[in-house]
Amino acid sequence: MEDYHKPDQQTIQVLRNIANRLRINCIKATTTAGNGHPTSCCSVAEIMSVLFFHTMRYRPEDPRHYNNDRFLLSKGHAAPALYSMWVETGFLKENEINHPNVCVCVCVCVCIYIYIYIYIYLQLPMNYRVFCLMGDGEMSEGSVWEAMSFASYYQLDNLVAILDINRLGQSDTSPLQHHVDKYYKRFEAFGWHAIIVDGHSVEELCKALSQPRHQPTAIIAKTIKGKGIPAAEDKQGWHAKPLPKDMAEMVAKDLQSRIMNSSKHLYPSAPTEDSPPVSLRNIRMPSAPSYKAGEKISTRKAYGMALAKLGRYYERVVALDGDTNNLTYSEIFKNEHPNRFVECYIAQQNMVSVAVGCAARDRNLVFASTLASFFTRTHDQLRMAAMSESNVKLCGSHCGLSNGEEGPSLMALEDLAMFRALPSSTIFYPSDGVSTEKATDLAATTKGLCYIRTSRHDCSIIYNSNEDFHVGQAKVVYQSKDDQVTVVAAGMMIHEALAAAEHLKKGIMRRVLTVEDHYYEGGLGEALSSVMVNEQGYNLHCLAVSHVPRSGKPHELLKIYGIDRDAIVQAVRKLMSGSTNAK
Repeated sequence: MEDYHKPDQQTIQVLRNIANRLRINCIKATTTAGNGHPTSCCSVAEIMSVLFFHTMRYRPEDPRHYNNDRFLLSKGHAAPALYSMWVETGFLKENEINHPNVCVCVCVCVCIYIYIYIYIYLQLPMNYRVFCLMGDGEMSEGSVWEAMSFASYYQLDNLVAILDINRLGQSDTSPLQHHVDKYYKRFEAFGWHAIIVDGHSVEELCKALSQPRHQPTAIIAKTIKGKGIPAAEDKQGWHAKPLPKDMAEMVAKDLQSRIMNSSKHLYPSAPTEDSPPVSLRNIRMPSAPSYKAGEKISTRKAYGMALAKLGRYYERVVALDGDTNNLTYSEIFKNEHPNRFVECYIAQQNMVSVAVGCAARDRNLVFASTLASFFTRTHDQLRMAAMSESNVKLCGSHCGLSNGEEGPSLMALEDLAMFRALPSSTIFYPSDGVSTEKATDLAATTKGLCYIRTSRHDCSIIYNSNEDFHVGQAKVVYQSKDDQVTVVAAGMMIHEALAAAEHLKKGIMRRVLTVEDHYYEGGLGEALSSVMVNEQGYNLHCLAVSHVPRSGKPHELLKIYGIDRDAIVQAVRKLMSGSTNAK
């Protein structure tokens, strides 16, 4: 390579020293904690050393600075190695990781590395690069290959994946073991530039990581699990096992003897200061909705219009979709703001990962949409997004029986249960165009994971455009002084409930009926039940879909499964007569 400058021998030795200190710190930390994966850390020592002290450009005193190169640890079991690197940079102190209360065992977060999309596609101009360290075990995950295909398609040429091919998994060997040539062929077939290296050779790693890139690059590093621990090197039975104290001390002493004195000190290169600061504060809808009473529009279309409206005034609003933009109506945003729309195709797991990446570092306000039923396959990514306190906004269209003729596989009837189970998530279930635009506005300003549930068919506007909405607040849309029963509904079911109220002309007080286009389990009824469990004097009854439905006209299905206006009328009359027991 004409532009490659081989590091001098002093630099090479210092990098080796850093790798061995990493091993020592990881062994000490996991032994002290009585938990962790020291052998998984030891196989990546040279990789981490070269990345942090030869390749990456960043401010060590400010790891989250927006101009820094990005490092993503998809190989989560090597978390102590990452902490040890921050000790080397001076950002952490050694006693901060060698403490029994420090959690040094981080579960694997599969395919985190596709978070890179934010850094490459949406934040130009910039010069920072993205390096992701992956384990060979996660290469069995389908979502990894979704990401590989995606990165190749978009030619993400500042993305480098470093594969730690250490052969051994949790309970057995990895499928391809040390056949690095097979990994090479797979990556090349997916449109990546692949390079095979000895993962313990500082010289080879320096050279491979210095190569110019015109496409995503995979550094396939052949390594030894437990490298530096003689009793555990390339041996089964050591995964997730800290070393006993006496063994840890002996191994640390041996590794210390390999560290050569050197007067040379390595410092990370400074990043290129070319990315402007970004603020997502005060992103709000610039005006009230323009819908009129009696006008009809589907909530999915109202969502697309609201998203495009928000995007007109804020250039950091980004939209993603999974080849359904003509169904979710995110196509309105796409047509108006094509440079801020990302087509993720039918790879919903990857789409959620891309969304989380876009939202990282608080530099984009990200909305991702697809059919509501498709989000169920993304639960792992959503769960990790919630744990990471990611600020992503999701919209699921075509929910419930109102999807009609498409059949049960495309009727989301468990999505509320899934999102309700995610920690700190906020769910919006709008009922008309006004509430949909307000929900989109609230999602933009509500920190954390938000889910907007939209319906397929047109429905009438029921709210005034100046109606004030708040997270966690219910709205009363119909009442009278003689009310005896409260009907709680959302989405399309609000309109069924209003039609039922016209039949009844009496309603609300100490009896409560919930009706929802969702399964009983985990939906609106259960949510209200948990709120009312300690309340006295209430009789609660729930209407929901009781079993897997069939396809048909929406109004037919609502009737068949007992959640239409007639079923509401019947349930209310039973409540008033006292003949219905609470579910």
